[in-house]
Amino acid sequence: MARTSNVFARVEPEVKEQAEMVLNQLGIPMSNAVGMFLRQVVIQRGIPFEMKLPASKPLDMRQMTKEQFDAEIQKGITDIENGRVYSVDEVEEEMHRLYGV
Repeated sequence: MARTSNVFARVEPEVKEQAEMVLNQLGIPMSNAVGMFLRQVVIQRGIPFEMKLPASKPLDMRQMTKEQFDAEIQKGITDIENGRVYSVDEVEEEMHRLYGV
């Protein structure tokens, strides 16, 4: 058996629980998953997934002119008038599906 070393990491309890649920379904112990991640860091010489800022920053009303703000509000009103709306339940379901929250 190869020699091993300990790695200690602090994560939010909910994230740990959710990860454990997924890994259990895959039959992969948490320690193996961490080891797989670290091996990929070495192989790829970096984080093994894309990390980038969003293409556009969220709107900040403090940096908008009155005309820009009014135009954004009008977009929202138009969406409502055209039925392009989501219920709270739909949003929560999608958040749960995508992020497990």
